[in-house]
Amino acid sequence: MKFKPANNIQDLQYFGEFGGVNPSISDSSTYTFLSAKTMFDTFEGNTDGCYLYSRHSSPSNLYLGEALAAMEGTEAANVAGSGMGAITPTILQICGAGDHIVSSRTIYGGTYAFLKNFTPRMQIKTSFVDITKLDVVEAAINDNTKIIYCESVSNPLLEVADIIGLAALAKKYNLQLVVDNTFSPLSISPALLGADIVIHSLTKFINGSSDTMGGVVCGSTDFINSQKSVIDGASMLLGASMDSLRSSSILKNMRTLHIRMKQHSKNATFLAEKFEANGLKTVYPGLKSHPSHEIFKSMMNVEYGFGGMLTIDAGSLEKANALMELMQEKNLGYLAVSLGFYKTLFSAPGTSTSSEIPEDEQKEMGLTDGLIRFSIGLDDDIERTYQMMHACMKQVGVL
Repeated sequence: MKFKPANNIQDLQYFGEFGGVNPSISDSSTYTFLSAKTMFDTFEGNTDGCYLYSRHSSPSNLYLGEALAAMEGTEAANVAGSGMGAITPTILQICGAGDHIVSSRTIYGGTYAFLKNFTPRMQIKTSFVDITKLDVVEAAINDNTKIIYCESVSNPLLEVADIIGLAALAKKYNLQLVVDNTFSPLSISPALLGADIVIHSLTKFINGSSDTMGGVVCGSTDFINSQKSVIDGASMLLGASMDSLRSSSILKNMRTLHIRMKQHSKNATFLAEKFEANGLKTVYPGLKSHPSHEIFKSMMNVEYGFGGMLTIDAGSLEKANALMELMQEKNLGYLAVSLGFYKTLFSAPGTSTSSEIPEDEQKEMGLTDGLIRFSIGLDDDIERTYQMMHACMKQVGVL
């Protein structure tokens, strides 16, 4: 039977303490025990259904983790207070001094900065490569490599990782394939394609209302338990915990994720086709001109489309800024970082979300000054949106 991630979320049923249709929120930082032995057993990890301290776990966080694991098709999941709070403990749980990582060169700026500037303090080295070229990835692997790291759809250039091919390489060399799936929830299911660990910034599409931060690590029960160990778990000891009130809010928003992703994808496809027809340099996985269009098609859960992210090149930073300012003035969206909001968000990544990457490396990977990254919103009348955007582009000389 075909994997249906939205069904897996829908089939979870939780009752509130008093029969509520939403589970009760555990608004406690610590929990009481009727016996000292039960407390000891809980510390040792031998007592199911008992809670000790909310940094360790809480009912609300476990509900959300269960829903996210069901969505990704993994055994377990652990939620964190931010996307970086999921990424950094995952890397540090797997790697130690002397270890090596092969990473995509186009990844979120915060992840890049962590791998390039922070982990070398712990004698962990990273080789940044063109993740779309499997031969280049394989050539970068050495005896100390522990992780192949990539994003399903990269931030901000929208390169598409061949997860099946990368998984084969990871298996061949006994590595962990870690995939950040933030840009393509529901559309791509990396674990089913062979990824060992799937990460999301819940702040983005999954929550969808730009009102909270969150992250999740989805993987095997053994790996998730290792992260949560009070003895040597990176997530536990680094304290990247999520608040129960936030996890309950994200869980409620997950119930509409399938509807939202379909609309994000529908609108982004419409605009990408129009922009490309206008002669703009447009990058979107749903366009046949995208170099990895067929790879995306071979991996995707078709009903959720190609996602809500696209880029155009306005030709210069000045034109990009003028266009974004005018679009915001016309209420077409917000000049803001992040993504997955009900309104369209746009930014120039070279001077914002990817500014941690040095200019020479930006140029080498094809990140131009005039690049605008769009997170396309849930507009009902996308034809009207396009006409207004088209007028703005003409006014500032992009068209």
